[in-house]
Amino acid sequence: MSVSQPRTGEIPIDGPCDDPIVDLAELAGLFSPERRALTLGLIMTITLVAFEALAVATVMPVVARELGGLDLYGWVFSAFFLGDLIGIVVVGGLIDRGGLVRPLAVGLGLFSIGLVIGGLAPSMAVLVGGRFLQGLGAGAIPPIAYVSIGRALPDHLRPRMFATLSTAWVLPGVIGPAIAGSVAQLSSWRFVFLGLLPLILAAGAITLPAIRSAVPTGADANPAPRPGANGDPMTLRRRLPLGLLLAVAAALLVGGLTTGSPATGLPLVVVGLVLVVPVFRTLTPPGTLRAARGLPAAVLLRGLLTFTFFCADAYVPLALQEWRGLGPAVAGIALTGATLSWTAGAWIQARRIEVWGVRRLVGSGFAVVVVGIAGFALVLSPDVPVVVGIVAWTVAGLGMGLSYSPLSLTVLREATPGAEGTATSGLQLSDVLGTALGTGVGGAFIAFGARAGLAGWVGLAGAFAVGAVVGLLGIAVSGRLSKLDGRS
Repeated sequence: MSVSQPRTGEIPIDGPCDDPIVDLAELAGLFSPERRALTLGLIMTITLVAFEALAVATVMPVVARELGGLDLYGWVFSAFFLGDLIGIVVVGGLIDRGGLVRPLAVGLGLFSIGLVIGGLAPSMAVLVGGRFLQGLGAGAIPPIAYVSIGRALPDHLRPRMFATLSTAWVLPGVIGPAIAGSVAQLSSWRFVFLGLLPLILAAGAITLPAIRSAVPTGADANPAPRPGANGDPMTLRRRLPLGLLLAVAAALLVGGLTTGSPATGLPLVVVGLVLVVPVFRTLTPPGTLRAARGLPAAVLLRGLLTFTFFCADAYVPLALQEWRGLGPAVAGIALTGATLSWTAGAWIQARRIEVWGVRRLVGSGFAVVVVGIAGFALVLSPDVPVVVGIVAWTVAGLGMGLSYSPLSLTVLREATPGAEGTATSGLQLSDVLGTALGTGVGGAFIAFGARAGLAGWVGLAGAFAVGAVVGLLGIAVSGRLSKLDGRS
């Protein structure tokens, strides 16, 4: 197997071509006339998500000081992802019935309402509610983007498309935290939420027509699914209750972890686990919880990966601002570094996935994230220069870039035809549940330390340690992936 190296004036191909008769239309790049609108629309939509994620993470310490309720700090992130769970479950069923445009339009509308509530919130509890609505809307975006890529692009362009979408985080990563921190310092953090509304209008105006015109519809795009690893798609009537139950179960888990009272928290955790395990098993490919080879292992690993990273990432600004005394704009540099390195890792995987294979990329990515978490934890010591933590968190972002997209490619390649929505929905459920539980567990350590009157570094150290341990588990599970390289 050989991978052609692009030269000036040639169209790059990211994989082997065994058929001497090649459809020239399939060799057209992402920005060819027939694909340009879709590529730009998806980039715009992901840019919106990136601005929101990085801006809110940057200003949250300021929000907590103004509104109070430090014990709800983790819930601001977890509520978003719990709403995201419901949105993902619902949209996964709608996609397999053929629709992409309407679910995305509704999702962007709910996201906008959540931004308005968050920007006007008089208390941390109201902000949590607004973030939940944002999550409901945001749940539509990743499955629709993934299925659009799977239906509209040939296999050899998909790694490059995922890398391009990672590039959509560059501009928000470079200027987003700095802008958000400056707005919070010079004016009000509320404008960080409300100022994103024009971006939603722009994203919808570009993306909705692009999906309508570029993504195939009808029987060719959505053939009758065959029985296979993904099972038969469930009707919306079945998926919605299961999505609600999964969100409730996850909320019980997070709530039990953050109550600070073992007498109250332990029963909530037990009930949450009893509910979340069977529902998660139903909504994901068979064998996911036992990391069966191939598609199920990829779905489980996405959850382990997001748990590992976001168990620490959500509290990086808190560590730098509240423990080390930096301002929001300066603390945002760490998020910027991780965003840029995540993008760099995504482009590395796009170029090398056919040579290195999915297993090697994902396992290496987990290892790099763990090293980054351990390195950042060093800044909890006042004797360690802050720049060490910023560099370390940049390293962690590189690991995410190496491992995140190969898991998406695994699911797209191994999904049963006609059930791509169900498969990508399962991937996103694992992704978001891992993020919600990661931020929730991290928040539990923060809340415990605050209630116990311990030094601020204690809760932060607990959050970082748990993330690193789950990352080590991910390294072990990555061996269950299919090779999916040019020789497989």
